[in-house]
Amino acid sequence: MEDENAKRSEQSSRVLAFLGGAVAGAIAGVLFAPKVGNETRRDLKGYARKTEKEVIEKAKEARAALDDAIERGKHLLSEKRAHVEAAMKAGTDAMKERMEK
Repeated sequence: MEDENAKRSEQSSRVLAFLGGAVAGAIAGVLFAPKVGNETRRDLKGYARKTEKEVIEKAKEARAALDDAIERGKHLLSEKRAHVEAAMKAGTDAMKERMEK
């Protein structure tokens, strides 16, 4: 489970690094592009809308992955709790049996 969390964390870092690079590249491109102010602003607005949609989509994917991880964690915890309870009951029963002999 830790490996999966590490993978997801690494993937999230890569996505954020990619988006950060894309934003930096866009800003650099705009600053050095020989365009008129109106064109530049229009391009920036279009890029901002596109980036916003991508970020929202990635956030939804991250949320779904987080919800999935939480559910798997709850299931695992429930299984482990049942195993511990069964072991404790078996130990208690064995102890009672020995004490009765």
